[in-house]
Amino acid sequence: MATDAYSWHFTLDVEEFLDRAGGFLRSEPALHTVQLTVTEMLRTTGITAYGEDAPYFGRLVSGDGTVRATVMHTPPFQLQLTALPREAADTLAIRLVKDDRAVPSVFGPAEAAAEFAAVWERRTNTIARLAMSQRLYRLGTLTPPEPAPPGRARAAGTDDSKLIAQWYDEFCTDVGAETRDPESWTESRLAQGGVMLWETPDGTPVSMASASPEVAGQARVTTVYTPAPLRGRGYAGCATAEASRAALESGTKEVLLFTDLANPTSNGLYQRLGYRPVADFATYDFGDATTKG
Repeated sequence: MATDAYSWHFTLDVEEFLDRAGGFLRSEPALHTVQLTVTEMLRTTGITAYGEDAPYFGRLVSGDGTVRATVMHTPPFQLQLTALPREAADTLAIRLVKDDRAVPSVFGPAEAAAEFAAVWERRTNTIARLAMSQRLYRLGTLTPPEPAPPGRARAAGTDDSKLIAQWYDEFCTDVGAETRDPESWTESRLAQGGVMLWETPDGTPVSMASASPEVAGQARVTTVYTPAPLRGRGYAGCATAEASRAALESGTKEVLLFTDLANPTSNGLYQRLGYRPVADFATYDFGDATTKG
């Protein structure tokens, strides 16, 4: 089908977006995990879950009314893309420029993100920089670390809130990610029962792993963190394994996670736990318009 048969449609209403594009997102829940989990958070906790600026949502529709791709932005975080039909990145960039939308960065399947970054450079006179290459993994057969370090896993509770908020903030600093308010992130994760701690035999927490709520049969392990002085002892592997196990036991069909491809240690660890590659993703940051030309 010719590219000019496609058109972009935008809304500020997450319910309208899911009503129109939810079927498309659920058709491949692993590849669309980020948009599924983000929209679920917005739907259940409020439209300001990620910041005060209003998010917006878009869908690419073909001439017969079929949704072919989606895009969403929850400022100040990245523009989130799904895979795009050929040349749809250019029509998206044109529309975002016309609507005076600021785009600080973009995240999506590696090919789509690279194509959008190239056309955004051309359309806005900015410079795009590859900020991170990531790989999406899906859990096959869970294989916990053996032998495990001394200690045990437990679900975090409200008494752990201060520590979890601190670790979340430190995690975001380590990976260079935009940070949600640590207290609100912690509150929402604990309310969902989505934080697993690994603690030493004396009851001292030494690592954490969280999991997003199940939506469309998938959940994603995120925010795996061990303080720097405690790394290299197997704590993160145990915390990740237990967060994965908890997700499976809740009835989730697919347990997913992303890794930074520049970190061979984490990629090796997750594969030993039973995670298998699904697809590669990328994040590009954009400079100011005055930095080029």
